Amino acid sequence: MAVLTIKDLSFSYPEEKDNALHSINLEIDEGEFVVLLGQSGCGKSTLLKQIKREIAPHGQLIGEIFYRDTPIHLIEAQLKSSEIGIVLQNPENQIVTDKVWHELAFGLENLGLETHTIRRRVAEMANFFGIQQWFRQSTIDLSGGQKQLLNLASVMVMQPSLLLLDEPTSQLNPIAASEFMTMLRKLNEELGLTILIAEHRLEEVLPMASRVIVMEKGTVIYNGKPRNLLQGLPHGHAMIKALPSAMRIYHSLGGMIDSPLTIKEGRQYLQEMDIENDRIEDEVLHEKQEIVLEAKDVAFRYVKDGQDILRYFNIKVYEGEFLSVIGGNGTGKSTALKVLSGLLKPYRGQVFLNGRKINKYTNTELYQKNMAVLPQDPTVLFVEKKVSQELQTTAKMAGSISKIEQIIELFGLGGLLERHPFDLSGGEQQKLAIAKLLLLNPRILLLDEPTKGLDAHAKQSLAETLQVLQKHGVTILMVTHDIEFSAQYSDRCALFFDGQIISNDPPRKFYSGNTFYTTAAHRMTRKIFDNAITCEDVVKLCKKADKVASG
Repeated sequence: MAVLTIKDLSFSYPEEKDNALHSINLEIDEGEFVVLLGQSGCGKSTLLKQIKREIAPHGQLIGEIFYRDTPIHLIEAQLKSSEIGIVLQNPENQIVTDKVWHELAFGLENLGLETHTIRRRVAEMANFFGIQQWFRQSTIDLSGGQKQLLNLASVMVMQPSLLLLDEPTSQLNPIAASEFMTMLRKLNEELGLTILIAEHRLEEVLPMASRVIVMEKGTVIYNGKPRNLLQGLPHGHAMIKALPSAMRIYHSLGGMIDSPLTIKEGRQYLQEMDIENDRIEDEVLHEKQEIVLEAKDVAFRYVKDGQDILRYFNIKVYEGEFLSVIGGNGTGKSTALKVLSGLLKPYRGQVFLNGRKINKYTNTELYQKNMAVLPQDPTVLFVEKKVSQELQTTAKMAGSISKIEQIIELFGLGGLLERHPFDLSGGEQQKLAIAKLLLLNPRILLLDEPTKGLDAHAKQSLAETLQVLQKHGVTILMVTHDIEFSAQYSDRCALFFDGQIISNDPPRKFYSGNTFYTTAAHRMTRKIFDNAITCEDVVKLCKKADKVASG
């Protein structure tokens, strides 16, 4: 039976010529786990918001959405809020109360349920999700992974039949993301919950899917089984770069039918090729340049008598390098970035910019002549009502009006210029925020999760842009959970733990030595290849082995 039916659905935003959605026809059956794919701006988020009408954007809607054969706009609001749940990208944005237990109870209280029913449901859900140990904590003290798990539990306590998720792991570290996806699998398999999820990180979610829907420019271009994606997508389509590592390697080596999906299946496929152990040549270490940003024995806490978030934090960032910092949610990486940028003041230790104490700089010197900072939430940078106005205002301030057209083309913002920044998808907001920063002509870029919400094509464009900036001497410090991006494009990688940097090395050495904080390609090829960390590494070594065997 179809839980959700979408018939001839089209939608356009105000003052937009092109439709964001165009003639969508879909059916989602009871108990399915459906993954929605597509490049940033293809319409995934817009479609999900049309299903969850309470958060639907303003615009012109044509067509109809049916929930269990009833037009969705005719369903009683109370029933709709409990039957159809949604979890969004930013864990912070859905939490509305100050305590974990109250967050779990909040939706049920709004439904007017009796106290004993609320208490029973909350207790059951807290146990199911393993929340009991932090049941009475303040929500503000939770890590990103805990907040997103709490959001999911707060939706599930309403006992929905359909769960919508929009990039729910985009801000989670690899371990927290894996735990979140494991919980979704459990809900689907043990409760029969119908799930429709839009996601860019496909390593774990695609193998769970019973069906995959690929969107492009507001239309559906593929609707079928995950293993048939390579056959179903047009030759050379940009989404191929976003597929799980096993599929990408299989495709690059000529495979098309019955593709491996998981790390385990990819490993079996490579072992059947009977390849001898080999390795990629290690990176050539360039002589280190001048130190442009440095922290010496820095300590920071938010509350006078609270715990240190940073303790004996030391870091050196060299001119023109791309340094990425990884680590768990809630460990203090973003705090470190704010201290390094002068936004927060440490109570011990010093931060130096070009050898001068950062507190000796004026704000104008810091943020208009030296550095630009991308925060975790890009929307805090938006102050205008249109994308075009955001770019123009920033360019006028920085004297870079001549660069606007180039930036618009670089980030594919041409079709979004008349859109309100808050109507953009998460990936589009991220691109706009980075575009604004580049108009400032910074010498140092501090980026907090810059690839969050970006599809594979947008990530590659961003990487190419950062590489061009590096060639012009721009220094880049990135805090990220995107290990694949870090491994492929960084000059140096560092691990943040317990308030400090505990190790740093070039990407190949760094990721080859890790078990969990490493790439899918390395996990797949461990003990087959010594130090392959990207899909390109694996394909190169496989082709080298094949050439040796045939020659």
